[in-house]
Amino acid sequence: MVETPRDILPSFMPDRTSPTPIFEQICAAFRERIRSGALRERARLPATRALAQDLGIARATVVTSYDQLVAEGYLAARRGSGYSVCAMGDVELTPPRTSVSAGDGRERPAMLLAAGQPDMRLFPHRAWAKCVARLCRTRPEDMLIGCGRFGHSELRQAIAAHVRDWRGIDARPEQVLVTSGATEALDICLHALAAPGSTVGVEDPGYPLIRLFAERQGRRVRDLSLDSQGAEVPDPGEETGVVVLTPSHQFPLGGAMSAGRRQAFVLWAAQRQGWIIEDDYDSEFRYAGRPIPAMASVDGLGRTVYIGSFSKIFSNSLRLGYVVAPEGQVAALSQAMRLRGARASAMPQAALAEFMLRGEFYRHLRRVRRLYAERHRHLIEHLRTEFADIGHVVDHQAGMQVVLHLAPHLSDVRITKAARQAGIGVEALSEFCRSALVRGEASNGLVLGACLNDPEEQKAALARLRAVISSTE
Repeated sequence: MVETPRDILPSFMPDRTSPTPIFEQICAAFRERIRSGALRERARLPATRALAQDLGIARATVVTSYDQLVAEGYLAARRGSGYSVCAMGDVELTPPRTSVSAGDGRERPAMLLAAGQPDMRLFPHRAWAKCVARLCRTRPEDMLIGCGRFGHSELRQAIAAHVRDWRGIDARPEQVLVTSGATEALDICLHALAAPGSTVGVEDPGYPLIRLFAERQGRRVRDLSLDSQGAEVPDPGEETGVVVLTPSHQFPLGGAMSAGRRQAFVLWAAQRQGWIIEDDYDSEFRYAGRPIPAMASVDGLGRTVYIGSFSKIFSNSLRLGYVVAPEGQVAALSQAMRLRGARASAMPQAALAEFMLRGEFYRHLRRVRRLYAERHRHLIEHLRTEFADIGHVVDHQAGMQVVLHLAPHLSDVRITKAARQAGIGVEALSEFCRSALVRGEASNGLVLGACLNDPEEQKAALARLRAVISSTE
């Protein structure tokens, strides 16, 4: 039997004066009713149109609320049957969003629309806690001393399976080195593959830390400009011997490197006896079809070293990344790891291995992919309809950020400075550009995070951003 709106939420009415979006008010009310047992397993919810009419709100707001609760595991959606309550054993308890004062010593929450930030409200706390508790009961030594020098053996096995299934890379667990994040992985790779004084090619625009790491290690940097197919390929006669690329989803512009350009880089590496470091930072978030195969998966010559991380797809606080080394470079990268004193914390590795091998990681990944796809689409639509006079956006149907290319009369640096004062964490595209050749109108834009905030939060943030832009014109 389908409950009526008043049976489901007997005393709830949206508070239009509250700073909390109506969408989140509805979610909070449902969470409380489900957790308390007032809504029992398999209870069917009213149709979205009926609940919207009863509450006097837009049907789209109710749809967004239901979809959020499905993503969190509170509700199940079945075609033709509507929405129903899940068993509490399937629910992921999500901590409420709280404001943090500047003086309490805790980390501030990310600003609205911050690029590259996952929504940690979606973290599967209950399933993660079960894995940790199970390990503490059955194998407590694994949490402290069961980890090898290059990573927990079961985690290396799980990562090898993950990159095979999701990225097309055929690697043995012995080729996987677990690090304390992608930045440490990059540091190890540069130390092992680029001799002091040698030249490292980096994408321009690109991730600033790559350039910083190379320069701090005494390497010269060669800017690789971008065209419609991806980064330019150095001439084999140049000094450049190592390149760092984001081929599956270029940072920050987006887009994937063409198959022809990938093959050209592999050929360059073979002719130059050079190396490709593939930074695959958020490739799981491709919203049209399956993720694009990694460059390492099409490199039959073994010249590509693959870097991955769990900070974007799982948790930005676990500090775990990994390197997948070609067979011939396992020893060199292992030695660099020893010399750099690199070693990931043992405690979360066994739990993450358990989490992955039991399939919980993929359940979580499927859930956030679905939710992030909706948020990405929502952000693109609003930028195209409400910011058309300000700039344009290209939808690459992938990734955690979107670039709004601004009209020439606007300054991305000036806008981002004012936006941060208003709590909006957008970044200036020009800040990612090094070479004067790529500066100017083509590099004048805003990099916006597409995943951190739900649609109601995005709507409020974009209205605030629009006001900021108007004040800077």
